[in-house]
Amino acid sequence: MKEKSVLIKRVLPQSIAEDAGIEEGDKILSINGDIVMDIFEYRFLTTNANLLIEIEKADGEIWEIEIEKDEYEDIGIEFEDLMLDDPKSCKNKCVFCFIDQMPQGMRDTLYFKDDDTRLSFFMGNYVTLTNIDYNDIDRIIKYRMSPINVSVHTTNPELRVFMLKNKSSGDILDKIKALVQGGITVNCQIVLCREINDGKELDNTITALSELYPNLNSISVVPVGITQYRENLHMLKPYDKNSAIEVIKQVENLQLSFLKKYQSRIVYLADEFYIMSDFDVPKYESYEDFPQIENGVGLIALMINEFENYIREINIDLNVKRRVSIATGVSSYKYIKQMANTLENKYKNLNVIVYKIKNNFFGENVTVTGLVTGGDIINQLSGEVLGEQLLISRSMLKADQDLFLDDYDLNTLEEKLGVSIMVVQNNGKDFVDKVLGVI
Repeated sequence: MKEKSVLIKRVLPQSIAEDAGIEEGDKILSINGDIVMDIFEYRFLTTNANLLIEIEKADGEIWEIEIEKDEYEDIGIEFEDLMLDDPKSCKNKCVFCFIDQMPQGMRDTLYFKDDDTRLSFFMGNYVTLTNIDYNDIDRIIKYRMSPINVSVHTTNPELRVFMLKNKSSGDILDKIKALVQGGITVNCQIVLCREINDGKELDNTITALSELYPNLNSISVVPVGITQYRENLHMLKPYDKNSAIEVIKQVENLQLSFLKKYQSRIVYLADEFYIMSDFDVPKYESYEDFPQIENGVGLIALMINEFENYIREINIDLNVKRRVSIATGVSSYKYIKQMANTLENKYKNLNVIVYKIKNNFFGENVTVTGLVTGGDIINQLSGEVLGEQLLISRSMLKADQDLFLDDYDLNTLEEKLGVSIMVVQNNGKDFVDKVLGVI
């Protein structure tokens, strides 16, 4: 029996697999003699018209099943996990790693550092490409794992080795070139560390990456996140108003040159830079097709655009008599307050109280809404006027559970604060509907 096997979660009714006698709970040992390493390999191997599938049944019996089908026809098997094996962990010790700056005692999953190109394809995660070689890159190209999101930080080999604390990390530009030349779309991220990879180094990195456009689809520049838990870690300086303004001017100059040369800005700044500088975020159109929205780039502009378009459509005669409160992070407070004021002006019997939640859990340098914890909300809003509902952003919660980073859940918040909690999705329409209570 092969050492590697893949457990089948479900066999679709009336499928080729069901007709062949394959059942839930069976294990795939091989397809046409090849061991199935992950979902990409499974899909690639099952494109053939003629299959020989080696199966281990629940009682340990080994079956060899021959299947004839149309090329690329699905045989009707589903798996518990698209990865089919454990994700690859990060081998770097980045000087800016946020996980290294988290306090002890949080749930174990928060300390896992993934660096798996498959998770980049499935989930949009950013990967450093330090734990793959050029055979792996050939495999990415072969299986069309596109797009891939890459944490670059710098294209200077020596500086990248220093920043990632990994002597194998200096060939990032060569690996990205191989991917884009193989037809893979790549989005890049630069975590900007003050006086380390900014200034001229940032110019050089962005310029080098831009030369790979259009398969090098976009570049985001985000400020390093610095918590209060940095004992024995590399000294980092947080960005402030003046240094944020310098970055904005530098990147906007590059955007203008790229617009002329490529008809695309290519590089985009995280919303945090504009908030730190007291500049307004760029207009909706400045983010083109929002290629880095999941990275917090253009999120505010998109939400404002959705908000403004929606309030022009909704019934102005809607009878709204309601008092609600909103808990938001420091960085988004200004914009949430502006939208709340607009709704109050439109509906005279609406009262919206917006609370700016300071991040005591991670420290005052962490201002984004998605890192606000349940404990900070409870501590700062206990005894405050909260109205009939307290609204919070979905970004504060775990993707598949109503759980904050500090393991508080919504029921606990409701009990401690004595108010109903309403979760708001990150879009303007849902914000309006939840504030007005029309859903």
